[in-house]
Amino acid sequence: MTSVNPRFFMNLSSSLTTLRLWESVLRGNFPNSIFRFPNLKFFSLGGEGNLTIDLPSSNWSSPLQKLHLNVMDCGRRLPESIGDLKSLQLLGLGCNLEGSIPASIGNLSQLTRLFLYSNNFNGQIPMSLANLTQLNLLLLYNNQFFGPIPAFLCNLSQLTVLSLSSNNLSGQIPSSPANLSKLSSLDLSYNLLNGTLPPWIFTLPLLEILRLNHNQLEGQINQFQQKSLIQLDLSNNKLQGPIPSSIANLVNLGSLDLSSNHFSDLVVSDMFLGLQNLETIILSYNNLSLRVNVDPNFTLPKLSYVDLSSCNLSEFPSFLKHSHGLQSLLLSKNSINGNVPEWIWKKHDLKILDLSHNHLSGKIPNCLPKSLSVLNLQANYFDGNIPFGFPRSCGLQNLNLHGNHMDGLLPRSLVNCSKLEVLDVGNNNIEDTFPHWMESLPDLQVLVLRSNKFHGSVQNTKESPSFLKLRVLDLSNNDFVGPLPVRYFKNFKAMMDLYRDEGSLEYMNVSSYQYSLVVTWKGFDYELHGILTVFCSIHLSNNKFEGEIPDVIGKLSSLKGLNLSHNNLTGHIPSSLGNLMNLEWLDLSSNELKGKIPNELETLDSVESHCQNLVMEWGQRRAPSKKKMSCGDLAGELWG
Repeated sequence: MTSVNPRFFMNLSSSLTTLRLWESVLRGNFPNSIFRFPNLKFFSLGGEGNLTIDLPSSNWSSPLQKLHLNVMDCGRRLPESIGDLKSLQLLGLGCNLEGSIPASIGNLSQLTRLFLYSNNFNGQIPMSLANLTQLNLLLLYNNQFFGPIPAFLCNLSQLTVLSLSSNNLSGQIPSSPANLSKLSSLDLSYNLLNGTLPPWIFTLPLLEILRLNHNQLEGQINQFQQKSLIQLDLSNNKLQGPIPSSIANLVNLGSLDLSSNHFSDLVVSDMFLGLQNLETIILSYNNLSLRVNVDPNFTLPKLSYVDLSSCNLSEFPSFLKHSHGLQSLLLSKNSINGNVPEWIWKKHDLKILDLSHNHLSGKIPNCLPKSLSVLNLQANYFDGNIPFGFPRSCGLQNLNLHGNHMDGLLPRSLVNCSKLEVLDVGNNNIEDTFPHWMESLPDLQVLVLRSNKFHGSVQNTKESPSFLKLRVLDLSNNDFVGPLPVRYFKNFKAMMDLYRDEGSLEYMNVSSYQYSLVVTWKGFDYELHGILTVFCSIHLSNNKFEGEIPDVIGKLSSLKGLNLSHNNLTGHIPSSLGNLMNLEWLDLSSNELKGKIPNELETLDSVESHCQNLVMEWGQRRAPSKKKMSCGDLAGELWG
């Protein structure tokens, strides 16, 4: 109803009791006189358009029982008059509200469901909520509440769902005995909570969902006394000690995530023998040692997501062999050696396979599962040719073979992978020319060919658009010759987007799996565990490029790093480099450049801050001097 004026609804009869406009595309301001309809009991309004409505400061419809608004704006603040709605049973507001929740909300004694999630509320959770003794659902997640979790919440005996996640709550979880015998879901994730887990959490008889992840909780986990848990997430804390054996009794458990803690224990796969409903298991990044059960009949048939990275594995978990619905398998940073068993390559539903940082060897089969979106075999000992049988229906988005012994040519069948976003074949023995044929890949964003035996010219002779989405190009340590690829630089539209919002940082990922990338900075290699969508860099060092640095590089305004060192470049440093306002590192050393360093480079504030760090570092190595050293002095000393 995009063409309907919201004021039309004011023509409805005053006897109206229910108005439901959920998931609408209405636009404009909805008249708040709707709240004065004398018989209105149920009102819900929400949609994707820029719909607004002002909450009245008085004269509400007294019979109102259910109010649910999910619009762009409903007056910024929740008015004190909300407490006048004594008949209200459901209150749901997602309208970018801010400020504190008024104390009058405690007057809503009939309230059973309170949804105030995804707003900008701040301050502490108001004490007046203690009066809402009929509440069974309380959702305050994704706000800016701070301070401790109030102890009175543990006495709201009718609560079945409590979610306070994604706030700034701090301190310890209340330790006094809780009267929450009906609670089925407790979510305190993504806060600043510390201290140990109170004993009452392990005794809630009906608890099905427990999410305490991304806090600073510490200490050991008690034994679970309930058997009702379906989802358990304690990841990204400081928990330690052994994994409680009672987990083996959680027969309904479908998702288990204990990753990124300090658990230290020998875990035998027999522990999971009774968890036949388990779909997700994540034990990565602890101090665990996982011993795999050798019983060929042991399997977890429903497993779809397995992350056992950094679990001191020395072999492939055999219990995965008959998990036919397996979609994600992450076994990176272990000590697995030898060949990849054939049954892994035959997993027809497998979408993500990460075996990076192991001691695997042998050859990669020419025909990979068509379902694969991510194949990460980085830092192993694979040799031979890169698989050449990429089918036309290839759905691969990330292929990472960095740091192996692959040789031969880049397979031309990679053009069939039209969804490919990342190709990293760096640090191998591939001998080929620059893959101009990859210009046809519409979504390619990261291309890493570094430290191979690539040769020939990179210069593009075609005028057609190419590599429009490319943000990271690393051709360093090869044998490329000729001029820098000016026409490609002109096509790097993704590197010219100066107005991208860096306030909401996002990482490249597939199904929550974050991509990784090895970058060189200050002469050292670093592995980025996550590639920000605003990260742009060009690294062409240690080749045989010649000619002048083109002015067009100055248009690549989103560049964070530019390294053209150790080539045969001549001429002047172009003043257009002063336009690279996001640049954090610049290396033009070991070329045949001449003339003065352009004054325009002094305007690069982000480079200046890095330079000041380098000045301090360099100054510690020089003889003491009373003269204050500047970046210009450093340039004169290092480049002069």
